[in-house]
Amino acid sequence: MIPLKPLKGALLCCCLLSTFVVWADSEMIVDHFDPIEVEPTMTLAGLIDTTAEHYPDAAWLKALEDEAKALAERGQSWIAGPATADLFFLEATSGTLHILDAVVSVPLWNFGQRDAEQNIAQRADDSRQSQSRAFKLRVAGLVRSALWDIALTEVRQDQAKTDYELTEKLVGKVKRLYELGDLARADLLLAQSELLQKRSVLTLAESEVMHARKRYTNLTRTEKIPAEFHEPLVALKTIEQQHPALAALNSQIARKQAELEAIRLTGSGQTQVSVGINSDRGNNDPRSNYTESFGVGISVPFGGSAHQAPKIAAVNVELNRLIAEREQLFRDLKLAYHEAEHALEVNRAEQATADEMKQLAEEHLDMTELSFSVGEINLIELLRIRARTQQAILNAKERSVILQRDIALYNQAVGVLP
Repeated sequence: MIPLKPLKGALLCCCLLSTFVVWADSEMIVDHFDPIEVEPTMTLAGLIDTTAEHYPDAAWLKALEDEAKALAERGQSWIAGPATADLFFLEATSGTLHILDAVVSVPLWNFGQRDAEQNIAQRADDSRQSQSRAFKLRVAGLVRSALWDIALTEVRQDQAKTDYELTEKLVGKVKRLYELGDLARADLLLAQSELLQKRSVLTLAESEVMHARKRYTNLTRTEKIPAEFHEPLVALKTIEQQHPALAALNSQIARKQAELEAIRLTGSGQTQVSVGINSDRGNNDPRSNYTESFGVGISVPFGGSAHQAPKIAAVNVELNRLIAEREQLFRDLKLAYHEAEHALEVNRAEQATADEMKQLAEEHLDMTELSFSVGEINLIELLRIRARTQQAILNAKERSVILQRDIALYNQAVGVLP
């Protein structure tokens, strides 16, 4: 298990996982066991990096990189498309006349079109980088949640085990008092029933720990965990345009705008320059000129606006869809920020209350146990006060973990990586 101790300070708590005790199989109520080992050299940032490398979306990011390189190569080309070579051979049926035509045609960039294509390549590369950062932030959120889920379930398991052990001792004490005739058998049965209940709680707590560990290993593809993964609270107080998720959409919008400009500059099509040779030879054929000739031609397309308009419209649809997504994303991010900020404020206040309630409950329990020892109260009253005290202790421990988790989620909401 991971022992977590709340440390009071500017952030109210700081859950350090500096030691990690793996329960032996014999100490587990249920045999199923998912081990996790603390790696002292592992950092939260390093864990996020390795998780991102093994995440399925990594292949998609590699495809975006390949696309950006291909677009850059096209923009660097001096011609607007593939050149063509035409060969035409004509021979008279008499076999006395031979005509050969060979033509090479090269498409040229329209004015400003090559710069526009290079701009698309640059915007594609910018989009790749920004989407990579947004992807990494998304993975960071999953890792943060998985880590603090483990921490929270470990706290509950630790408290459940403590409660079980304390109840075991109480059962032993009640049994001795019963044997001495100081307590009735009903009290012994009550204590034994309480022990079984605590055992059930511990069993379920162990199960939740195993589920949390499995979710973590399934996500990160590792059975190692950082010794420390608490985070300082960042100073950002709003959602900025540099937020990785917003930046990713902005970069996609910029690319669509570049594509739109490139289509407009394409016009009706590509101007082509053709260079050819002609060979006219014959054997005693009066139609033959007995010459080789050289020619240059130019082909200029026009009147293609009706064919260009659907392409512009299609890109425009995608552009406006991205703009709408950005607006909705900004609203969602603002809402997530508000909820993270509010949760942090609430849990700070709750942490102070939980600590005070824990202190009072422990003091009350000490008085109650003394009263039980001298016979001033019955077992039912003792168990009631003890259950309330144990719940107060658990609440204080949970609040320490929840508060540190809320700090991590606040950092996530404003788009800051560890």
